[in-house]
Amino acid sequence: MGRAGILANSTMVCAPLMSRSVEQMVIDMQSAEAQGADAVEVRLDYINSFQPSQDLETIIRNKPLPVIIVYRPRWEGGQYEGDEHTRLEALRLAHELGADYIDVELKVASDLVREVKNKHQTGGKVIVSSYLSGATPSKEDLSHLVASMQATKADIIKVVSNANDITELDRIFHLLSHSEVPAVAYSLGERGLISQLLCPKFGGALVYGAMEGNSIPGLPTLDSLREAYKVENINSDTKVFGLVSKPVSHSKGPILHNPAFRHANFNGIYVPMFVDDLKEFFEVYASPDFAGYSVGFPYKEAVVQFCDEVHPLAKSIGAVNTIIRKPSDGKLIGYNTDCEGSIASIEDALKDQRYINGASLNSPLAGKQFVVVGAGGAGRAIAVGAKSRGARVIIFDIDLGQSLLLRLFLVKLNILIV
Repeated sequence: MGRAGILANSTMVCAPLMSRSVEQMVIDMQSAEAQGADAVEVRLDYINSFQPSQDLETIIRNKPLPVIIVYRPRWEGGQYEGDEHTRLEALRLAHELGADYIDVELKVASDLVREVKNKHQTGGKVIVSSYLSGATPSKEDLSHLVASMQATKADIIKVVSNANDITELDRIFHLLSHSEVPAVAYSLGERGLISQLLCPKFGGALVYGAMEGNSIPGLPTLDSLREAYKVENINSDTKVFGLVSKPVSHSKGPILHNPAFRHANFNGIYVPMFVDDLKEFFEVYASPDFAGYSVGFPYKEAVVQFCDEVHPLAKSIGAVNTIIRKPSDGKLIGYNTDCEGSIASIEDALKDQRYINGASLNSPLAGKQFVVVGAGGAGRAIAVGAKSRGARVIIFDIDLGQSLLLRLFLVKLNILIV
């Protein structure tokens, strides 16, 4: 779908700041603005020797962006271990001094939300948050949680989980798209990364991004959100593509495919997907919104069984590295582009170096010894491609327990494996 006429979404990009001093917090707020943040989340519980009256005034007076004040106690995953009355007084003061948002835990929210809204008409908003331990709850349980959070009269609700599997994020997306008030919801860690990246698609109020030089597990950087993913352009119509792999953090796919989508004026996003269980993954993400996948290690061979149809070349290789969902019926079609892509590149390089056989119509690989290290999905594809060009192929592989079917496959092609 083209981007013409599509308005930018209303999701704000927020940088979490965990500086140890107020002076550094002010510097980091300026840096966050320069790096593309729309808002900053200031963690008071990280500031050494925090003095509420003095330090809050300094922070709020010098804020270049909307500021979310958080004073997270240890019992909700934060650093603060002091008196609860003192902590809540600091949040009240932040609201009174003009903080754009204060973040209050659900456990203490009801009275505090009502109090600050009645007492201080500053225009500041209240975020009511809940940090969940263990696996992400069911959709039904999350719905009950959201209802209790909305009952506090929060302006925004925030739910944070710690996903054990990428399929749990479907419940997070369901929460975002069904909440009756603006919502922030995401999961921590590498498996939770797409809950940040796809937040604008499902209507989330905030997406978090880490500042340069301040890597936070499971968070994209501000630069990647603005440059690689262009989150301001993501909306409910955006089609999702991604790399299915384990691990996945090494992938350069997002910085290659996302600019290509924009160049083609296509409303799509390409994201890394840390997948543990292929069967469950394809069952959960069966929506037409999830339109296609690249497949990486270790799944190129195993994924074949989850495709409804497999292209003849991929079938002959026994490995799939690209899957497209047919818009008409949702079927998954598997392809192998490793074979032709790799071999064509090698041929081009050899031609450039003038390593060409006598006949100009022949492949420069014809008659040459071609060594492949590894007999996995990619190695198998490259071996088949080289053999089709007339090369003498040898595969070296450290796995002496290769399956009989693989060995028969290679013998049939007259490929030596050692």
